[in-house]
Amino acid sequence: MARIFLSLLFLTLPVFAQKKSVFLITDAEGVGGVCRQDQTEPKDTEMRQLLTGEINAAVEGFLAGGADEVVVWDGHDGSQTLSTLTIHPKAKLLMGAVGTSMLMERHWSAVAYVGQHSKANVKGGIMAHSYSSLGIQVMKLNGKPVGEIDMIAAMAGQFGTPVIFLSGDKAAAEELHEIVPQAETAIVKEGLGRYTCISLSAPAARELIKEGARKSMALIGTVKPYQVQGPATLEIEFTTRNTIGPDTELRTGAEVIDSQTVRYKGKDVLEVWQRYRAK
Repeated sequence: MARIFLSLLFLTLPVFAQKKSVFLITDAEGVGGVCRQDQTEPKDTEMRQLLTGEINAAVEGFLAGGADEVVVWDGHDGSQTLSTLTIHPKAKLLMGAVGTSMLMERHWSAVAYVGQHSKANVKGGIMAHSYSSLGIQVMKLNGKPVGEIDMIAAMAGQFGTPVIFLSGDKAAAEELHEIVPQAETAIVKEGLGRYTCISLSAPAARELIKEGARKSMALIGTVKPYQVQGPATLEIEFTTRNTIGPDTELRTGAEVIDSQTVRYKGKDVLEVWQRYRAK
């Protein structure tokens, strides 16, 4: 009987190992039809409808492409934009802070973005910024200017997880393709200025996202994770609204460059991000 049980267990192990989970990270500035700062308020009714429609289209695409599970993180402005009342019935909604590891230790099959904007100071980037439009002027990882796209991809890569899909503006799609050329993208709008864009209609954006998400599932197992080799440095140049505190130099791995710039050092992306985010 024990041998039979073990045989059945080993036969079922590959089934569990092949479970395909997608971690879908959301934002608002890259959503089709969103081109003004006031539209990005978490309780803005139109933005919530537009974002939820794009998320649900992506979920439909991932499921059609073979995903077994899609976990959607409400990643915009304090995680207070999405609702379980309107999210796709087959998706799961993650609300709240995800910590410095960004939950990548769960070893998702793939990571994807919906509603993503580009990093700060990018021409044609609609409301482009690197984590804080008011607080951060420039963020550099190992000397390279970065924003959410690079940092999330690098953290995912730290745990061996690839990025397969992004929807957002043209600048954001180009930014992802610089580090993951094979990734599927759905460009839902083009920036003419920080607050001026040409956008697809909501139905057209959703159809494009659904198809891109479906196709991206074929990349799992073939596209390589984006990995930044250690040791790592993370340099933050703050705006004058958010200058460096007097005790910053006492923080582990921190080096104050000037009145607005601090550089953190660590053995890898995870450690350097943890040192920057430490309270």
